[in-house]
Amino acid sequence: MESVNTKKQNKLIVALSIVIPIAVALLFKIRVPGVERLGFLPPIYATINAITAVLLVLAVIQIKKGNRGLHEKLIKIAMSFSVLFLLLYVAYHATSDATSYGGEGVVKYIYLFILITHIVLSIVVIPFVLFTYARAINMDFERHKKLARITFPLWLYVAVTGVVVYLMISPYYPA
Repeated sequence: MESVNTKKQNKLIVALSIVIPIAVALLFKIRVPGVERLGFLPPIYATINAITAVLLVLAVIQIKKGNRGLHEKLIKIAMSFSVLFLLLYVAYHATSDATSYGGEGVVKYIYLFILITHIVLSIVVIPFVLFTYARAINMDFERHKKLARITFPLWLYVAVTGVVVYLMISPYYPA
C-alpha cells in the first residue's frame, strides 16, 4: 500500500514529466530580445552530458561495490548536471536559431537517427529518473533496483548521444 507521501510524489513526478518537455518545446519558440547569441554554450552543455555519463557509470560501479553513500552522491550530482544541462540548453536555444546538419549521405541518416532517438529518449527518461530516485529516497530499494536497470541505460544513452550529436553538428554552427 502506497503512503500519502508516495502518492503525492508520484503525482508530482507525472506532472514534471509532462510539464518539462512541454516547457522546453515552448521555450524553443521564444527568442529573448536584445540578448546576444550564446554560441559558447554548446560545448559546455556537451561537456556536462559527458560528465553525466561518467558519473552514471561511476555510480553503478559504486553500488555494485556496496558503497550506497557514494552511489547516492554521484546520482545526485548527475541529476544536478542534467538540470544544469537543461537550463543551458534552453538558454542557448532562446538566443539562437536551430542549426541544420550539413552532412550528406549515410552520415546524415546516422545523425538523424541518433538525434531523434536522443530527443525521444530524453523525454522518456524524465519519469524513469524521477521514479527511480523517489523509490530510493523512500527506501524502497527492491523496486528502485528493478527500475534502475531500465533507467541507467536510457539515461546513459541520452547523455552519450548528447555528446555525439554535439560533435556531429558542431562544424555547422554559425561562426
